[in-house]
Amino acid sequence: MNFKGKYLLFMVWALFFSPEMGLCQDESSEIIDQILELVSRDPDEDLDYSDLVERLNFYKLNPLDLNRASSEQLRELFFLSPLQINEILNHRSQHGSFMDKLELQSLQSLDLETISLLLNFVKVGIYSPLQNLSAKKLIQKGNHDLILRMGQIIQPQAGFMSADSSKSPNYIGSPLKLLTRYRFNYSNTLAASLNMEKDAGELFFDRNRNKGFDFYSGSISYRGQGLLKKLVLGDYGLQFGQGLSMWSGSGFGKGVGITTIAKQDFGLKPYSSVNEASFLRGASATFGSKKISFTPFVSKKNLDASLSSSGSEIASVNISGLHRTKTEIENKNRLYSTVYGTNIQYNTRNLNLGLTAYQTKFSMPFGVGKSLYEQYEFQGNSLTNLGFHYDYALKNTYFFGEMAHSLNSGYGFINGLMTSLSSRVSLVLLHRKYTKNYHSFFNQSVSEASNAVNESGFYAAMALKFDSKWDLFVYSDFFKFPWLKFRVDAPSSGYELLAQLNYKMNKKFKISTRFKQQLREENTTDLEDDFGLEAVDKQNYRLELIYDLNDQFTLRNRAELVRYRKGFLNHETGFLLYQDVIYKPLSSKLSGNLRFGIFDTQSFNSRIYAYENDVLYSYAVPAYQGRGTRFYGNVRYTFFRGFDLWLRYAQTSYYGQETVGSGNDEINGNNRSDVRLQVRFQF
Repeated sequence: MNFKGKYLLFMVWALFFSPEMGLCQDESSEIIDQILELVSRDPDEDLDYSDLVERLNFYKLNPLDLNRASSEQLRELFFLSPLQINEILNHRSQHGSFMDKLELQSLQSLDLETISLLLNFVKVGIYSPLQNLSAKKLIQKGNHDLILRMGQIIQPQAGFMSADSSKSPNYIGSPLKLLTRYRFNYSNTLAASLNMEKDAGELFFDRNRNKGFDFYSGSISYRGQGLLKKLVLGDYGLQFGQGLSMWSGSGFGKGVGITTIAKQDFGLKPYSSVNEASFLRGASATFGSKKISFTPFVSKKNLDASLSSSGSEIASVNISGLHRTKTEIENKNRLYSTVYGTNIQYNTRNLNLGLTAYQTKFSMPFGVGKSLYEQYEFQGNSLTNLGFHYDYALKNTYFFGEMAHSLNSGYGFINGLMTSLSSRVSLVLLHRKYTKNYHSFFNQSVSEASNAVNESGFYAAMALKFDSKWDLFVYSDFFKFPWLKFRVDAPSSGYELLAQLNYKMNKKFKISTRFKQQLREENTTDLEDDFGLEAVDKQNYRLELIYDLNDQFTLRNRAELVRYRKGFLNHETGFLLYQDVIYKPLSSKLSGNLRFGIFDTQSFNSRIYAYENDVLYSYAVPAYQGRGTRFYGNVRYTFFRGFDLWLRYAQTSYYGQETVGSGNDEINGNNRSDVRLQVRFQF
């Protein structure tokens, strides 16, 4: 589709969905997009947002009762800070039950923007435990949610074709991607989930393989108020402390706000994502009294792994979950892992202390890497981890931290504080130190690198509310890497700075500007200097406008510029400009949104990521790289209450390119298009 065609489609779409039509829409997608933009520093295609999106959608449909929600449950609304959660609980304790949600306005730590978000996920209601439970009651009173999704890249990719008719394509399956997702919930107490997924290129019900989907995941879970607080059978996640010793599933670090830097653990939870690596499989439960809780856990699970050249050791664990080629299938389920341990916590209103101990065993040992930077990575087939974490609220200040140790190797430390200096000023300070030989396979603590290892740093952030219209958020993070890293053959250091200024003229118009600079060190490009490092400087400049035309239309414009420079080479630049049209119709069965963007980046180094709207419970964070245009549109149609259909189409057109992608994903031509269809049935 050329530029004129896209523009014509844009105009037809805008005229067809005119403001007078009064279209209806579930606004949860817009709210969730807003939250993800708030808490994520930079969207990245490698991050898994599905668990977070599902969690927010769940509480949108099943709001938390303000008069009964625990600290742990409020932490699941990850846009709330620990200070805000503590004030909600203290208000309930000192002044009695909330009579109305609007009482939240009386809490000093909650600004109007946070309250407007929170109102979507809470209620003042009546708790309904498992009383007089029967099979008939489960069927009649339980909520069932079934989603069927299919999608495909339209253009043929090299992996699905073979130049020689006598040979099979590299990808053994069809290009169709399939997902079946089922959820059951009874009174926020009893729940069940099932995910079944086939990625593009994977087999599906072929003659020699009757397994059907490539990936299956499911669980049954219970949440109660007595001695048994939680129980999960099947796939689950564990999140304790600051993520240094045990944190499975999704999590954030440095974001555009103070709420994410102090991780808010909520212990045991059922796993609901389709990420095929970041979960535990087995059983776990939380037992406890008012102040003490005990969470034993056991997991037995197969992992994808590649072997070393000797064939007797593991070279690496594969986390992509893709099984399309002969090699990927050979690596599937090659490694068997067993994880068992426990967590004990002491909890009061202001003080939480926790101790985590667990062991991970593998069916094959991990070998030593060939590169010098890999010499301190994990070796062997057994690892024992210990961790102690704490958090303490003292008036307007919240202290938090964790100390962790991998037996026979290294240590990790993280400590910080969050304080409200006034109703308009909040401050966060954090120090971290992870030794080069600290090991944990469930490690998601705050770090500049992908894992909390071989790093020390100091982070400081401040949020300023000038008045009801202006606010500013800034942070700085200075870090060092004492040992070598990939493409860094010497100890290195760097820093990151971010500043975002927001202006909200009124309820209908908001403008924000952002500057971010990241400076790191990498190996020099000078071939004669084997061990020299040079600075890599990347700067991002962003301007965004959001404005409501009326009660049904919202427009969002963003312009972003990237400047990249390594050493004394010339700067590389990249820019992205896009226009979003978002509909919030009131009464029609039809709704939708679209984007048209233009981008021009000189290389992979100056690429720009941007979060995109998608079908419900899905997400897209493509990298805008090269030179071209991108268009996508989402349409939702509600046939009747409980039965919805979503359709998404996206296309990227590149200028001056004869192919798109590389390897098995290469496409002949300059266009890459994909389509996604989803049906949802609630009963």
